[in-house]
Formats: sequence, C-alpha cells, structure tokens
Amino acid sequence: MTDSVLHRAAPAGIALPFAALASVLRRLLLLILLLALWEIAPRAGWVDAAFFPPISVVAHAWLDMWHDGTTGENLLASLLRSISGFGLAVLVGIPLGLLIGWYRRLAELLNPIIELFRNTATLALLPVFILLLGIGEASKIAIVFYACTWAILLNTISGVRNVDPLLIKCARSMGLSPLRLFQKVVLPSAVPTIFTGIRLAGATSILVLVAAEMVGANAGLGYYITYAQNNFQIDRMYAGILTVSALGLVINYGLVALERRFSAWKQ
Repeated sequence: MTDSVLHRAAPAGIALPFAALASVLRRLLLLILLLALWEIAPRAGWVDAAFFPPISVVAHAWLDMWHDGTTGENLLASLLRSISGFGLAVLVGIPLGLLIGWYRRLAELLNPIIELFRNTATLALLPVFILLLGIGEASKIAIVFYACTWAILLNTISGVRNVDPLLIKCARSMGLSPLRLFQKVVLPSAVPTIFTGIRLAGATSILVLVAAEMVGANAGLGYYITYAQNNFQIDRMYAGILTVSALGLVINYGLVALERRFSAWKQ
C-alpha cells in the first residue's frame, strides 16, 4: 500500500517543475513577441530604422558599451545616487510615518505641511535644488530623497492607521503595554503596506534620477541617454533606455524578495 502511494505521488512531484516552467514561459511570451516585433518592424520598413533600429542592433551597441566601460561607469554613477537618496528616504520616512500614524495629535499638526508638499511635482522643484545645492551630487541625491520620501511616509502612515481594530482590542485585553502593542501588533501588521511604499519609492528613485541627470550632469544613465541622442547615436540611446528598464526591474524584484522575507508570517 505504501509503495502504491509513493508511485501515485511521484508524478505530481515531477509535474511541479514543469508547471512552474510553463508559468514562466507564459509570462515571457508577451515580452518575446514584443522583442520580435521590435526586430521585424525596422527591417520590414514599417518604421524608420534610423530612428528605431532593430533590437539586435541595440543589443550589439549595448555590448560595445559594456566592453568599453560606458555602461558600467554610468550605471555605477546612477546606482550610487539612487541608493543614497532612497536609503535616506527609508531612514527618515519610516520612523516619521510610524510616529505620525501612531500619534493623532502629531498627525493633525503636520497634516497641512504634508498635504502641501506631497501635491508639489518633484521635478518642478529640480531648479530649486540645483540653485540651493549646485549641479553636483548633492542636488541629485536630494531630489531622489525628496521624491522617495512621500511614497514611504504616506504608506507607512496608512499601514499604522489601518491595523485591524480587533487585533488591537485583543492585545489590550491581554494587558500589553502601548509600547509592546506597537511592537508586537501594529508594526508587523503595517509591514506589507510599508513595503508597498518602499517598492513605489524604489521605482521613483530611478525615474526621478534619470530625469535629473538629463540636466547638468556629466555621468549617469540619464546623462548618457541625452548625450547619445544629441550625437545621433540612436542605438546607444536605446541601449541606455533598456539599461534603465533592467535596473528598475532588478530593484523591484529585489524589494519583492525582501518584502516576502519580512512578511513571512502572513503566509
């Protein structure tokens, strides 16, 4: 009887990797079709190849950029700026959001200021940052920090405020002190919403930085995209754009993995 059970269980176990592979292939199908269209459209004359070269030409340009150090140099510059601004936003946004979400009076005091700045377009303030901090690294890190802080801050506040009231009542009925209640109930319950803000901030850090690097920078992915476009190196321009997209995907998946690690209790 035991042998028969094992024989019946084996095919299901073997089928799991094939099911996972099929799921991955389905997700990649649209991307593969898009890349195929990108390759065919310029070669078939549907679009002007001078302004929209085939993906194979762009890939070749990217390899050339990698070998001559262009990609590595500009990617490193952008990463350092992005990580610096994003890291500062996490260090400031999460503690401040926890305090505002937990203390109602502090929220009422700071709410007008928060509403004013959160509705001000980040890139509209770029000239202000440049005037105050110059065109060096400080202004770019500061604009990334400013842009990322709001997503983290607002989601942290929302996570604290939207904790299930029943959980709080149960914890209080067990005699937990306010500090222990916050540590054991409120903070773990708010983690998923906090990570939503962190993921949004991760994407924002790349988008805002690339835009900032297009103004008054001498290194970085945004700078190089503009440089290639101005020098009519269109294949390298698209290679730079794809590098930005790939960087955004890596950051997003890294933050998703980190979220799963800290939210393992929800499984």
